[in-house]
Amino acid sequence: MSLALALTDQDQLTLRTAAWGAVSLMSAAGAAGSAHKAAAEGSVALTSATGPVGHVLAKAPKGVKYGKTVAELADQVLPALNASMILLRKQAPAEADNFRRTVLVAVEAATHGRPSPTMTEMARKISAALDTAPATPEVSAANTVAGQDRPELQKLIQEFVNSGITGMQLRVNDERGEWVGTAGVRELGSSEKPPADGRFRVGSSTKTFIATVVLQLVAEGKIGLDSPVDGYLPEFALDERITVRMLLQHTSGIFNHTGEYYEDGTFAPGIAWSGKEWVDGRFRTYQPEELVRLALSKPARFEPGTDWSYSNTNYVLARLLIERVTGRSFAEELQRLILGPLGLTGTEAPGISTEITGPHAHSYYRYEDGGREHTVDVTSQNPSWISAGGDMISTTQDLHTFFAALNGGRLLPAELLTEMRKPDPKIGYGLGIFEQDLGGNDGTLYHHNGGMAGSAALMYSTPDGGKTMTASVTYVDDADLSKAAAFQQATQRLIDEVFRDGRTTS
Repeated sequence: MSLALALTDQDQLTLRTAAWGAVSLMSAAGAAGSAHKAAAEGSVALTSATGPVGHVLAKAPKGVKYGKTVAELADQVLPALNASMILLRKQAPAEADNFRRTVLVAVEAATHGRPSPTMTEMARKISAALDTAPATPEVSAANTVAGQDRPELQKLIQEFVNSGITGMQLRVNDERGEWVGTAGVRELGSSEKPPADGRFRVGSSTKTFIATVVLQLVAEGKIGLDSPVDGYLPEFALDERITVRMLLQHTSGIFNHTGEYYEDGTFAPGIAWSGKEWVDGRFRTYQPEELVRLALSKPARFEPGTDWSYSNTNYVLARLLIERVTGRSFAEELQRLILGPLGLTGTEAPGISTEITGPHAHSYYRYEDGGREHTVDVTSQNPSWISAGGDMISTTQDLHTFFAALNGGRLLPAELLTEMRKPDPKIGYGLGIFEQDLGGNDGTLYHHNGGMAGSAALMYSTPDGGKTMTASVTYVDDADLSKAAAFQQATQRLIDEVFRDGRTTS
């Protein structure tokens, strides 16, 4: 067979596994008694496909053992669909479009006009896997070069460095293409710039990933958004009024295990996360259950659902909830539901792992002891102290891909994305996401930034995911959070430039 594509036998097997697996997935998701009909209808659509890719898909894959359950099939098929799109986009974009159309036609045929709720959800996930394959390195590089003439952005990230920030990576994706820039240094004492594709600790941006996984499990029927958390995690004897929604929106009233700041200016400490005590103990391992029990040993901030207060413990509980209802680790569910389908290779939930693998800039912490000031490289640390409140590692590229897909409606059903975006009236916080009104006619932004021990992340998007801004910032942190004011001011100037055409917020 002569093909216009240079496909190896393994490439062809990948395409067949993905396409025929999509039909198998729809068949498994079908109502009782309709599975055979769904498989037959979908198979006919595949064998009727035309073009070079159509010839490949005309034959079912040999020797492939598909999973027996919907979840097992999804774990196998969705990443294969994503890999197929990456493969074809690199070699022949037209055939990538042909593959996508063919799979979607087969999926539609498999539903036979009477889709069950599970089939509808699987069809959405298949479409997301096809649509969110990242651009090939060649395309990405071309876009970056085309968008390099943006001196206003380079000037603004240099302002971060001038304010005392060690290093910064910025990525902007908008109607002008993709722009990527860096400023500062990779580490103190070096003249080398931060890597443009570097990995970094994203802090509380982790919460958006956690909330998305929880809502995906709501879509799968495994979790009830307004169900009491105590019903899933009875060992903690939580107030029965606390719901899953309250965890994600920080309205549970549960004490923050990293400490509580009260309106009168007082502070109630939790675990050590600053000063010499934290530096000396930064490789200690905390179990999530340990953090929860510490928080529950303290007085609740308020009655459940009556107020809003940011608590990292809410998201530690959300992680435990994910693991309880699925029987798998959060890292595994993250891979199944987000990383695999989106093709994110620079993102991880590290657990107790202390290192950042791959290219990265360095983070620092400064403290005083015995009248002397010490600055310590804290790039390596055990992030279990913050756990699911902010332990993840990512890249600006992966944050862009994730947040664009989330806001573009490719990770959650429309009704759950709407629930995610319903803001608490006190602070504008939805379910793992902030809403920000730009004022005037400039519309709305969604975001969730994060910071931890000398590393910070920016993650912003328009409501449709069409324009995003993601960044990594590394700096010398301290107990007084002395960089916070300058950081916030510089961030606002970036927002004005990227999302308000350079106009200053009034």
